[in-house]
This record gives sequence, structure tokens and C-alpha cells, in this order.
Amino acid sequence: MSTPFYVSPQQAMADRAEYARKGIARGRSVVVLTYADGVVFVAENTSRALHKVSEIYDKIAFAAVGRYNEFENLRIGGVRYADLRGYTYDRADVTARGLANVYAQTLGTIFSSVGEKPYEVELIVAEVGRTGDDDQIYRLTPDGSVVDEKNYVVVGGNADSIGNYLGQRHRAGLSLTEAVKLAVDSLARDPNGGSPRTLTPDQLEVAVLDRQRFQQRKFKRILGGQLARLLDGDESAESDDSDDTGGSNGTSGSNGTNGTEEPAATPPGDSDQ
Repeated sequence: MSTPFYVSPQQAMADRAEYARKGIARGRSVVVLTYADGVVFVAENTSRALHKVSEIYDKIAFAAVGRYNEFENLRIGGVRYADLRGYTYDRADVTARGLANVYAQTLGTIFSSVGEKPYEVELIVAEVGRTGDDDQIYRLTPDGSVVDEKNYVVVGGNADSIGNYLGQRHRAGLSLTEAVKLAVDSLARDPNGGSPRTLTPDQLEVAVLDRQRFQQRKFKRILGGQLARLLDGDESAESDDSDDTGGSNGTSGSNGTNGTEEPAATPPGDSDQ
């Protein structure tokens, strides 16, 4: 009778973490950073249907990199959790910290399960507050760890290189135009020191949590002409609030919660998100 092959628990966890990390690194980066009026999300994403940045609830948004089908399942679960909690208790009881804890428990359980592979995803959950000091940004890793980030965070792709670039240039009180241009410049950099790429609006997915919006829902996508004007440095584009976000993640129901009726898109087979 042969001796069973033994792998120490520490080595098994390290191997699972490395497996997930490699899958995430293949995805294109997402940058989230604070600006004067809220939090801006900028992702390199050519798809108009498979979103990497989405609304969760009134003041909370979600961004992710990795396998689309995995983080889409997490997004839908987050919307359902927020809707149920807001309807059962109060809308103010739905917080980014509470949602991050739910995601951490889910990811941690999957990561430690011997019977299934770890999720190849890294998440960002952000909430805009009444003032800049109240803004919250949380990063969640595949093993369920939660990191409370300040001012900016990057996941996927060349996250370390982009994070260093942002750390040297981000400052408090950036305008939306400055924040978007900084995020795009960081995504366009060549980590090997070559010439930076030129990213067009068609290659970008941009959204904000804007505390100055009169609507209860603070999430807004920046699309088309408005995004092009922001990239050109036109600060007058910041006041354009004509986008209707109602269809991005389901429409608002009669009870005031965000709907979850949107069917999941067919997931791609690889980790190109």
C-alpha cells in the first residue's frame, strides 16, 4: 500500500493564494481614488456590457478584477444583501463595512474549502460619505482578508507599479477632471519604463460616487462625450449630470430598493476582466 502524499496546511494555503494571485494579475487594472466631491472608479475595459464597476446601493459601489462569472455572482449577492437589509431595517443600516464583512466571510469560506478552487477575484467596496473624511474604501483579497484603504487603491494587472505612481501624485481635494486624468495616466504607464499608451474613452469604464448629487443614489457612470471632455481637461464636463443610472444594475423597485432582476451576462472563459 502506497503512502498518501502529504502537503502541510501552510503549503496548501500558500499554493491556493498563489493560484488566485496569478489569475488576478492577468486581468486589467482598476483604479479607485478619492476626489473633492466623492470617489471615482476608472477601469480599463473595452466591453460595454460586462461591467467591472457597478452600483450596489445608494452610496455604495463595487469594483472587481478576475474571472467575470465569479465576481458577478458576488456582485449580485451584494445587491441582494443590501436590498434585504435596507428593506428590513433602514437604508442607513446598509454600509460598505457591513458589505465588506459579508464578502470577506464568503471569500474566506471558499478559499479554505478543500473541495473547490479559490475565487480568482479581488474586490473593492467603496462608500461616499457626507464629507471626504467619511469616505470608505475596502479592498478584499481571495482569502477573505479586508484592507481599509485610504485615498486610493489599485487591483489587478500591474497594481504595485500603478499604486506607487498614484502614491506620489494623489493629493486631497482633486477635481473630478484631475482625478480621472491621474487615474488614466497611471493605467497607461508602461511598467518597464517604455512610452505610455494612449487610452481612449472606448477603452475605459469610468463611474463616480458623487456626494453632491441631489438624488439618494450617488452612483453615476461617466460615458461618451462627457468622458472625452474630461480626458481633454474640460472641467465644465464635471457638472453634466444627465446620465440615467437606473438601468445599470436594475431599476428601483416600488419600495425604493435597487432591483436585482438583471440577468447575468454570459461569462468569458478566461480571466481577461
